[in-house]
Amino acid sequence: MTGTWWRVTIACDPDQSDAIAAALVAATGNGVEEPAVGTVCTTVDSEAGAIGLLRDLVEQFRHVQGAIVATDPVDWSTRWRDGIVTRTFGRLVLTPSWLPVQPIDAQVVVSIDPESAFGSGEHGSTRGALTLLERHLRRGHRMLDLGSGSGILAIAAAKLGGRSAIGIEVDEESMPIAEENARKNGVAGAVTFLWGDARDLAPLAGPADLICANILRSVNTILMPSILEALAPTGTAIFAGMEEIEEALFRPVLAAHGLDAIDDVRDAGWWSVAVQRR
Repeated sequence: MTGTWWRVTIACDPDQSDAIAAALVAATGNGVEEPAVGTVCTTVDSEAGAIGLLRDLVEQFRHVQGAIVATDPVDWSTRWRDGIVTRTFGRLVLTPSWLPVQPIDAQVVVSIDPESAFGSGEHGSTRGALTLLERHLRRGHRMLDLGSGSGILAIAAAKLGGRSAIGIEVDEESMPIAEENARKNGVAGAVTFLWGDARDLAPLAGPADLICANILRSVNTILMPSILEALAPTGTAIFAGMEEIEEALFRPVLAAHGLDAIDDVRDAGWWSVAVQRR
C-alpha cells in the first residue's frame, strides 16, 4: 500500500514527553519517536486526522507547540524491510530472503525473514547466541535449542555441520514457521521441532553436545536442572536473552550449578554466555 502520511511533531517541556507519547499512542495506535529531548513525533494516515490530533494535544497539554508535515509517498508493504541487513557471525551469514547471498569459501548462509516467531537476528540476544553458537559448535555435534522460536539457532547449527538439532518451543504457533524455515534452508532432515515444556522434553532429547537457551534469565534459571540433565559431560551450554545488568544475577546461578563461563558476548545491551562444567 502506497500513500502519503502526515508526520505530527510536538515540542514540549521534557517533563511532559512521556505523557504526550502515551497520549499519541492511545489516540493513533501508532508508534512514537523522541528524536530529541522535548520533541515527540508520530505519523497518521490523513491530514484531517493530523489536524485533529494536534488540536486535541494543544488543548490537553499546556505550553506545547506542534507542526504537521506531509511525508513522501511510501510503499508500506516493503518499507518495513528498511534497516534489516545481512549479518555475519564468523563462518555464518544470516540474511533475509530479499537479500540473497552467495557464500564465500567456508561460509554457510541461513535465510530467515522476520515473522511472528521470535528470532531473525535483529535482536541483540539472538545475535549474541548466534555468535557463541558459531564459535563453539563442532562438526558432528548434537544440538538442543530451548525456546526455538523461528528455529534460527537450530537451523544455523545444522548448516554449520551439526549432526542433528532439536528445537523445543512452548508457543505452538511458532512450530509451522520454524519447520518452513528449516525446509527453505535445506535442513529439514537434520532439524526436529517439538512443542511442549522444555523442563520435560529437554532430558528426553539429550544428551546434547551443545544446548542453547535464548529465553529469559528467570526461565533459564528454572530450566537449569533439565539443561544439566540433557547436557553431555563435556558439552557446552549457551544462555542468552538476558540484559547486561542481569549478568551479576546470573553468574551466581551458574556457579551454584557447577558451571564456569568460557566465553561471553555483549550486543546492544544484551549479554550472552557460554559455559561448561568445571
